[in-house]
Amino acid sequence: MTGSLARVTLRLFDTATREVRDFVPVVPGKVGIYLCGATVQAPPHVGHVRSAVAFDVLVRWLRRTGHDVTLVRNVTDVDDKILHRSAEAGVAWWAWAMQNERAFTAAYDALGVLPPTYEPRATGHVPAMIALMQRLVDTGHAYAAGEGDVYFDVRSFPEYGALTSQRVDDMAPAPDGGAGDKRDPHDFALWKAAKPGEPETAAWDTPFGRGRPGWHLECSAMAQRYLGDEFDIHGGGLDLRFPHHENEQAQSRAAGYGFARYWLHNGWVTQSGAKMSKSLGNGLLVSTLLEQVRPAVVRYALTAVQYRSMLEWTPDTLAEAEATWDRLAGFVERATEVAGDAGDLATAPLPDAFGAALDDDLNVPAALAVVHEHLRAGNTALAADDVPAVRVELVAVRAMLDVLGLDPAGARWGAGRTDDRHAAALDALVRAELDARAAARAARDWATADAIRDRLAAAGVAVEDNATGARWSLAARPTTEDED
Repeated sequence: MTGSLARVTLRLFDTATREVRDFVPVVPGKVGIYLCGATVQAPPHVGHVRSAVAFDVLVRWLRRTGHDVTLVRNVTDVDDKILHRSAEAGVAWWAWAMQNERAFTAAYDALGVLPPTYEPRATGHVPAMIALMQRLVDTGHAYAAGEGDVYFDVRSFPEYGALTSQRVDDMAPAPDGGAGDKRDPHDFALWKAAKPGEPETAAWDTPFGRGRPGWHLECSAMAQRYLGDEFDIHGGGLDLRFPHHENEQAQSRAAGYGFARYWLHNGWVTQSGAKMSKSLGNGLLVSTLLEQVRPAVVRYALTAVQYRSMLEWTPDTLAEAEATWDRLAGFVERATEVAGDAGDLATAPLPDAFGAALDDDLNVPAALAVVHEHLRAGNTALAADDVPAVRVELVAVRAMLDVLGLDPAGARWGAGRTDDRHAAALDALVRAELDARAAARAARDWATADAIRDRLAAAGVAVEDNATGARWSLAARPTTEDED
């Protein structure tokens, strides 16, 4: 069994070196993570929240193995798209950004994503960005090109392109700014001059003119502010590798900072092989999704695939996740009735195979295979009325699921997160029906007993008879094929 002491067995795939590496923190026992968060131009779809869920598993595993984790997840609350969409909607840009930031926060909370240690907004860190930009200009790595425009000189930094293994001449030109304003078409914007028609409140004064930050500058400034000159892990979606993360690394290291030691990138959520995005019209809003299915089921679907793999979202994705969740939750409920509460999961031993799977670049599918092995053993113990064995498997299953943010009886998904009045009322009504059914069975009135059972089934209540009487649960939802 695996304990909770900090270990050095974790291995992670580093995008920069394109190999699985032993994870060795800058400071033993402490881990600093910078995760690129939301650009709050619109409410989140399921593709947006995959990164948050994937890195939530990493944070939970690091903490479970004894590490003190500082997670910084930024919010980009001013950029071209925010200004454009807010203007279309006739809403102040800052109000538009806050409205969508709250939608992201609600989605994170609904899916059981732990809050970050710090969640800085770009607009709250303009002085730090200006200081970093001035440092790059002073050292010859950046230059002003007209009033308010400042660019990073990619030719001044020989390592530019190292993160994504590209030569500068093979890259597409940077999209920001006019080619005539730049020394090289590949130079990227650190600061953008205010444009006619843009809100005056979306610009700040700098020694180089009035304007607003480029996307890349903000993350470098905030990472240094909260995690120091060098930190452990920088994460984000695979689509951010270039140009965003390449540019972050270049400007931070050109400024003399060690920046990130490891780069981790999660795969996309895809539909028909295409990345889920607003531009393709294939986004599925989290708020809409949660009107149709329980949040824990969505969490399971996003967690069950290894973080670097693409997750193809099909009509079967949620049906399969729901069936699996019901099996897990059903076992935990039955086992708890028999064996009692599992106790303190934070110190409960974890199966060695589970720990080995997560240490292998967060191989969640392999970790879940271990969960299901213990689930089967627990169901076997329940069938045999072996209470000590039931308790052993209950503790193991819940402890493993807790690490993944999926403990059915935990604070997030357990009864404490529902309205107890509704649950108590439903239980009383169903119990009354079951008592009437038991009386009918005792009188050998099989027609009445069957009618009660059918009535409960039609209401979505499944009845299971056992040696101690009848117990009930909510029936699994039908699959898409059943509904058709």
